[in-house]
Amino acid sequence: MITETMSADQLPGKTVNGLDGKIGTVTDVYVDERTGQPAWVTVKTGLMGSSSSFVPLTEARDAGGDIVVPYDKAQVKGAPNMEEDGHLSPEEEVALYDYYEGGIAAGTSGPAATGDDAMTRSEEQVEIGKVQRESARARLRKYVVTENVTTTVPVQHEEVRLEREPITDANVGDATSGAPISEAEHEVVLHAEEPVVEKRVVPKERVRLDKEVVLDEQPVSEDVRREEIRLDEEPASRR
Repeated sequence: MITETMSADQLPGKTVNGLDGKIGTVTDVYVDERTGQPAWVTVKTGLMGSSSSFVPLTEARDAGGDIVVPYDKAQVKGAPNMEEDGHLSPEEEVALYDYYEGGIAAGTSGPAATGDDAMTRSEEQVEIGKVQRESARARLRKYVVTENVTTTVPVQHEEVRLEREPITDANVGDATSGAPISEAEHEVVLHAEEPVVEKRVVPKERVRLDKEVVLDEQPVSEDVRREEIRLDEEPASRR
């Protein structure tokens, strides 16, 4: 029995497995007031733990730290709803024991024979919820790119050209002011423009990360079971 390996304070948070896999997680423990031993646990069974059910520990066993019970998930989810106030009355315990031990055969989730002429038909229902998980990360990264910029700049330069003018009455004085025959030299300074390149940093734009919510449609598929009831008739045998 589970009470031989686990105490009441060790049960909360334990995984409860049944005949068809995981049923849920233990949330609360109810102790038998006469023996002081754990007798019942409440187990979260809905999608993302949206509902809880009472499960008896009379047939529970320890399996590697998990709790194993001889019921399936549908049977546990179908247990009578009881107020989780830390105490089960004798009437509530009887109703729960009748359900697990008498009203429904263990491991079948189907109805057992009852005293009336009716049969209960049950079916599974899919409960859809949503959980938020991290899907990706985005970050801004600034890096330096070097580009070659080529352009054309208009520049000016001076060139020498010879000008010849004939001797006239107006310039004869300047032309004969020196020695009649001599050597002479005259220098002219030429100028030219050259491109000068300078660089300066100019802020161009501000870039920041922001988030927006986008609504998508994602298909969800799950197999559900349901019970069907049919009428079988057999002819009476003739003697």
